[in-house]
Amino acid sequence: MGKKKIIATNPEQLIKEKENIDKAVAAEAPAAPVSVKSQAVREGKICIFSSYNNTIIVLTDSFGNVVAQKSAGGIGFKGTKKSTPFAASKVAEALGQAALKAGIKKVFIDVKGIGSGRESALRSIANQGFDIAGIKDKTPVPHNGCRAKKPRRL
Repeated sequence: MGKKKIIATNPEQLIKEKENIDKAVAAEAPAAPVSVKSQAVREGKICIFSSYNNTIIVLTDSFGNVVAQKSAGGIGFKGTKKSTPFAASKVAEALGQAALKAGIKKVFIDVKGIGSGRESALRSIANQGFDIAGIKDKTPVPHNGCRAKKPRRL
């Protein structure tokens, strides 16, 4: 099968990687054109999608127009680190900053998926001081599933 390569990371590399992630979180998103309607909007909807591989959080206004969107991969996490609760909390912090810039104070949260970042993203949003109107779990659950294959005859 051959030799397996094990990549050893130095503490210096870990510190550098953490600094890059912090820079990406702190980086400002380009400002979208602001209309009179969006300035008056003070409430929005946060949709958290957490899969086994990534965590994606979308912020929309009350009409359903996307205001901001962040993902663990977009912030700078790579590989299996994207699916960690720590990455999900960093994504939620970055989206919270974008929501505050947009002037959104009151949010309704939709959670979808079965990944490990669900609860940590939710906690991170709650700790940022938003007025949470409600939390809804929209994870698809099969009620009966597809029809089973016919039994094999030998």
